[in-house]
Amino acid sequence: MSDDKQDCCCSSSGCCGESMSFQDKVARELESIRPALQRDGGDVELVEAKDGVVTVRLTGACGGCPMAQMTLKNGIEARLKEAIPEVEKVEPA
Repeated sequence: MSDDKQDCCCSSSGCCGESMSFQDKVARELESIRPALQRDGGDVELVEAKDGVVTVRLTGACGGCPMAQMTLKNGIEARLKEAIPEVEKVEPA
């Protein structure tokens, strides 16, 4: 198995037996979401992940897009909640 955690096959709840913080889990999952946003000229930045609430900033084309709220709730929030059960909601910065 590779020493590089990016190549790790473990779930987002931990990597190769290591426990990940809530913030680390969210950051890791956002990395998997980022390419889809970047293809459309946007991006997402993690501002804070604490007590089940994730705060992100949509940047680039996503920052001024009229569909940003839908991307945030139906895309980013739904994906994070599916991957990380501790996520209660995602809010814009």
